[in-house]
Amino acid sequence: MQEEEPILISALAQYGYCTRRCGLMHVEQLYEENPYTLMGARGHTQVDVEDVVSVRGARIERALPLWSDRLGLVGRADVVEFWPDGTIYPVEYKHGPRRHNLFDALQVCAQGMCLEEMFGCSVEKGAIYHISSRRRREVLFTEELRTKVLEAIADIRDMIREGRVPPPVNDKRCPNCSLHDICMPEVLATGRFAWHAKALYRLEEMEEEEDES
Repeated sequence: MQEEEPILISALAQYGYCTRRCGLMHVEQLYEENPYTLMGARGHTQVDVEDVVSVRGARIERALPLWSDRLGLVGRADVVEFWPDGTIYPVEYKHGPRRHNLFDALQVCAQGMCLEEMFGCSVEKGAIYHISSRRRREVLFTEELRTKVLEAIADIRDMIREGRVPPPVNDKRCPNCSLHDICMPEVLATGRFAWHAKALYRLEEMEEEEDES
């Protein structure tokens, strides 16, 4: 049996934001930029280069590679703080003002779970640093959040294994999504066009089956 490729930690943030966006990016390998993604990329420039500095007694590592064989994850942490008392504290940088959402929490919690495996210690919390407001939001790695991380990993892995992309929902998240024109939520999420979309996807599957036979 062929070993499955590890899932990118960043896929958890996409999954938490929108499962279809996650599927388009990590199953169909589709991606487009828009002003929001470009601003986010620009905000990450200060933490995209591997570096180690000392701040207030803590060792600060930027762009630290992360992995977990147990979870099947791989990625990179924007910042990880290593404190003298043994505390390890991941910090994920995000564009925009300070706000509460699940998808950022999934990503930084997954980073913490990887760090636990890598360093053999408990990582109890981390933070989201919101670039626009220059404020942190602390995230506790509760059992509930860890369970959500595991569930998201399992669902993403199933999507990739099955080649499955969830259907669009067409809600308030859609207008600002960089994959809006690819996803076509206003068209495919309506009952009028849903049958036609399903028929089109089924036709594509039949053509693929004929090519393989």
